[in-house]
Amino acid sequence: MLENRQRISKKTSNQSAVAHYGADVLDSKGHKRCKKFIQHGNTNVRQHTTSVAYMAVAIARKTHLKYDYSALVRGALLHDYFLYDWHEPHHGLHGYTHASKALENAAADFAISPIEADIIKKHMWPLNIKPPRYREAIIVTIADKICSTKEVFGKPIYDKKIEEILNEHK
Repeated sequence: MLENRQRISKKTSNQSAVAHYGADVLDSKGHKRCKKFIQHGNTNVRQHTTSVAYMAVAIARKTHLKYDYSALVRGALLHDYFLYDWHEPHHGLHGYTHASKALENAAADFAISPIEADIIKKHMWPLNIKPPRYREAIIVTIADKICSTKEVFGKPIYDKKIEEILNEHK
């Protein structure tokens, strides 16, 4: 697991890294289903999680450390894999419960590594009490906060690059 940590070539774009490492998730029926659910503002869950994966890669590369980019991207794409409309009243404690539901759904549909499980389960820290264990989970937690804040205030990072990733995996 930790031996999978590496750096990405300077020639590889963040967009290419997300498309490459996240291909199986992006091509899945479940992740495509996430288009139906609004996350924040006008951004759906599929757009949000792809934006988080993109942002996580960008942040990780700036640290100049080695990462398991497959786990980083897949965990980011699956961190909100709860597969329901959280705006419905019966999902009132969504902020506290959706990480567990996302992990349950992800584990049912994919082979999940320990790093990916940590990313999914702990991305809501500090709302969820246990902090992330792996640096990949810390990066996704930060990327999620950045993307969520921008989406709530109507300035999502969702752009042509994210759209191209999603169009490649329709």
